[in-house]
Amino acid sequence: MRRATHATWAVCAVAATLVATACGGGVGSAGDSGAVLSSSWGDPQNPLEPANTNEVQGGKVLDMIFRGLKKYNPETGKAEDMLAESIETTDSRNFTVTIKDGWTFSNGEPVTARSFVDAWNYGASLKNNQRNAYFFSYIEGYDKVHPEDGDKQSADTLSGLKVTGDRTFTVRLSQKFSTFPDTLGYPAFAPLPRAFFEDHDAWLSRPVGNGPYSVDSYIRGSQMSLRAWDAYPGPDKAQNGGVDLKVYTDNNTAYTDLLAGNLDLVDDVPASQLKNVRNDLGDRYLNTPAGILQTLAFPYYDRNWNRPGMDKVRKGLSRAIDRKQITETIFHKTRTPATDWTSPVLGEEGGYKPGLCGQWCEYDAAEAKKLVREGGGLPGGQVRITYNADTGSHKQWVDAVCNSINNALDNDHACVGNPIGTFADFRSQITDRKMAGPFRAGWQMDYPLIQNFLQPLYYTNASSNDGKWSDQKFDDLVDRANAESDTAKAIKTFQQAQEVVRDNMAAIPLWYQNGSAGYSERLSDVKLNPFSVPVYDQIKVS
Repeated sequence: MRRATHATWAVCAVAATLVATACGGGVGSAGDSGAVLSSSWGDPQNPLEPANTNEVQGGKVLDMIFRGLKKYNPETGKAEDMLAESIETTDSRNFTVTIKDGWTFSNGEPVTARSFVDAWNYGASLKNNQRNAYFFSYIEGYDKVHPEDGDKQSADTLSGLKVTGDRTFTVRLSQKFSTFPDTLGYPAFAPLPRAFFEDHDAWLSRPVGNGPYSVDSYIRGSQMSLRAWDAYPGPDKAQNGGVDLKVYTDNNTAYTDLLAGNLDLVDDVPASQLKNVRNDLGDRYLNTPAGILQTLAFPYYDRNWNRPGMDKVRKGLSRAIDRKQITETIFHKTRTPATDWTSPVLGEEGGYKPGLCGQWCEYDAAEAKKLVREGGGLPGGQVRITYNADTGSHKQWVDAVCNSINNALDNDHACVGNPIGTFADFRSQITDRKMAGPFRAGWQMDYPLIQNFLQPLYYTNASSNDGKWSDQKFDDLVDRANAESDTAKAIKTFQQAQEVVRDNMAAIPLWYQNGSAGYSERLSDVKLNPFSVPVYDQIKVS
């Protein structure tokens, strides 16, 4: 899953260098123009293996060079069939998948059922050490191919996957999961060609996908060039000749280059420029809702934050944060105060429930002070909010949150920021369970389901449950929701699970984050999808 720590402000080092691929078509008939646009970007954390990419920079490229069984509508976020001709089930546990005929990879190889099954088996296997392996954990046999720590891997393939024809395969899950088909637009579930397995190192240097673009060249720390693939068989052909993704380690520099005419697109307008951006760009500035939620997480493995009464302390801290003032003064309304633990992009029909947090997300200094006192006070008398200081505007908002808490509690030293030098060190300390107080957290949805905002973060021992919170009632409700065949009933049950998160204040919701972007006069039809990523293939270049 894509933690918000992996989102657009997290720029990481790539693990391997790609070279020229020459695996795609040229600029000729790809769209309305053969012109190429340039866009700000950051080196991906890992090579472009679909099951090994869980941050946005690499994810942007995967979304351009791969197509899976499903694709998320760039406006609504709804999961729609792409390579899937049909995904059928009678019990929400056994699925029969038929893929469309006529699809190929950019090297001419047909996309078959085996292309999916082999890719999923590779992604799930422990020996391949793929970061997104847990996406396959619902499939029967996952415990054998990816056992718990200390156990020996006893199988190389998932017993729940069977190829039944050139274009058909079956999936058996270990438990009912009614919305499983809707998860299959996530890049981890992309198909892979035989070249990936037959000469893996060569594929890493020359990635071959089946999307509207192919990688033309990549120089780490400088630029990745993608070009439209003329023979792309899908309905969403690129409307431009290609995209040059230019690496920036400072989004202020990217913004300056945009204004100077040296860059066409910036998809992360820096907070320091938000007060000027309307005057600078006018209608060429986008500020649209995205499936991103920022929170403060807690280390439940630290007994100081897991003692009786701490739920009141957490609620008190939440009530001490003036979300409205912070989002307006620092983020200039590119953030919206959160009132639940999901995102407005889901829509109320998808599980978003505005106001679910109730009074616990409303600023009230007197009530905040009362709750903290009733809960036994702050551990050690002080809250230290940990964050990484190398990217984004985290210091600004952490200082603002602490100022709000200090004012509410009438204590200038009640809250302080605790900066960690780099994102890598910050994540390492979280992974090693070294947090001694609340820490910056958040979530960028992998797919537009309420399940994706709750289960990965709060289910016992879930993959992204960094604070190690655990509640049996919550787990039981999630299990019930996943097994429910009626979508409306499933969503309602997930909302009941969210109420458990609220009643315990498992994490403090801060604000929903919008996607922001600015673009040059050369471009038209620029949009951000619900994941806050530009819809590159629909951009036209004059």
